[in-house]
Amino acid sequence: MRYYSGFSLVNDRKFFQEYLIDSEYCVAGFSYGAIKAFEYVLHANRRIDRLQLFSPAFFQNRDARFKRLQLLGFSQDADSYINQFTSNCCAPFKCKNITIKNGTYKELQELLEYVWDGDALQKLSCRGIILEVYLGSEDAIIDIEAVEAFFQPFSTIYLINGASHLLQREECL
Repeated sequence: MRYYSGFSLVNDRKFFQEYLIDSEYCVAGFSYGAIKAFEYVLHANRRIDRLQLFSPAFFQNRDARFKRLQLLGFSQDADSYINQFTSNCCAPFKCKNITIKNGTYKELQELLEYVWDGDALQKLSCRGIILEVYLGSEDAIIDIEAVEAFFQPFSTIYLINGASHLLQREECL
């Protein structure tokens, strides 16, 4: 299995163990890592049967002002921004057992500006790749309704009731 971590996180794979398909033909990613996983699968010249996207970073429904403010906040105080961001990944619960790394301005910009391509998703479907999207009903990072509406034609959507962006419930942290 190939797995891609979220923005400013390491060892986040542990949060998705109950959902991950442990197969050499499966690729998965969380949030920013979902973008990386998708791009990898889109350009891969090897067999891939399944793509699992956990709380995919989806900001194409947000305006330019929102994105500028995020980047400005990061550039003014990256540590505070990342601490707030990771706290929001756990919201409405407290973060436990989360490992933070220094994300970069360039990564954040890529995350915010990325536009998911419906034609490319359809192309994966035509290649026989199973696409699964996992969302937490209490996600404080992304607009789960917009994500669900966008990905619905191409994938199976799993909505985890009471779960955060990290797809965890308080009692599971």
